[in-house]
Amino acid sequence: MSGTTVAATKANIGVYTNTGHDLWIAPAEPSLETVQAGAGLKPGEVTVAIRSTGICGSDVHFWKHGCIGPMIVTGDHVLGHESAGEVIAVHPDDAAVADDPQKGHGLKVGDRVAIEPNIICGACKPCLEGRYNGCERVLFLSTPPVDGLLRRYVNHPAVWCHKIGDTMTWEEGSMLEPLSVALAGLHRAKIELGDPVLVCGAGPIGLVTALCARAAGACPLVVTDVDAGRLEFAAKLVPGIKTVNVGGGPRPAPTDAIDDAAEATAKKIVAEGFDGVEPLLAIDCTGVESSIASAVWAVQFGGRVFVIGVGRSEIRMPFMRASVREVDLQFQYRYSNTWPRAIRLVQSGLVNLKPLVTHRFKLEDAVEAFRTSSDPSTGAIKVQIQSLD
Repeated sequence: MSGTTVAATKANIGVYTNTGHDLWIAPAEPSLETVQAGAGLKPGEVTVAIRSTGICGSDVHFWKHGCIGPMIVTGDHVLGHESAGEVIAVHPDDAAVADDPQKGHGLKVGDRVAIEPNIICGACKPCLEGRYNGCERVLFLSTPPVDGLLRRYVNHPAVWCHKIGDTMTWEEGSMLEPLSVALAGLHRAKIELGDPVLVCGAGPIGLVTALCARAAGACPLVVTDVDAGRLEFAAKLVPGIKTVNVGGGPRPAPTDAIDDAAEATAKKIVAEGFDGVEPLLAIDCTGVESSIASAVWAVQFGGRVFVIGVGRSEIRMPFMRASVREVDLQFQYRYSNTWPRAIRLVQSGLVNLKPLVTHRFKLEDAVEAFRTSSDPSTGAIKVQIQSLD
């Protein structure tokens, strides 16, 4: 086995949750001894020393609620799927053909990589069609029962470890994952130059989506949220964006009709954000019933509502409004073939992700990092958990 550029001297630890909604740090695989011995790697795999991992809303959801739809925590489970790190070992078979592009995967010890957190079968219909986000046998890291990337060391297929070069920071590399979510959405939503676009939700995904929509030429571009602090952050982050606070009103009960409140919110969005122009496209990054309903009411005849956010297993929607206005409703599940594009956008400076990071913690302090990320009063946007030594 090839050597390491940075000696692995610290024990591998991971960030766990369970069915009791506990959150703790404990030993994880592969063990330090396994990493030091260069054992346990399969052909085609590399060992990555994880340097930076972003906390995603889904991580918090698995911790707090134990499930997202059919994805259910059933035992001790390692979180995290937004990571970048350094290759510290390759399999001997791959090292022997490292200089042969026809045989090797091209990664070597010392390469800086961002990890695409999926392992696909490559044989089902979605995989064969290139839409591997729909793989019928996918192993998606951090989605139960597959452990995630919030560890010090991880073995992962080299094909899903994308080189990020020397100019991109570890934090930027980790944020290629949420950037990929946004890019997949914009690609399917088919934004064109000059399209009036509404982004619902100013959380991390909404903010990255807004950055991409601006880069794609959306005009005017409006973002909504119920949190004034997040809207202020969005106004500073995205050039020329307009913000509309859709909070402050009474929260409807589950039995209340949704049309009246959604129509009123939509009128406010169109008047305050778009100066009376109805958006052609609304991208919902919340997964919240009232937000999606307002988006349906806001878009123009023949408009589109594209839902990136995830929410409850069942929600209500203004069916007849969508029907008589020919509103197209689309959804998204993860991403495919986005990492190379994401890397180019960040390396070129067209999309600047750096301002999104508001808090940083050491891996050993991950529990406090999760508390910060899940507490709205902290003003956290993207919290990074790091292992830099």
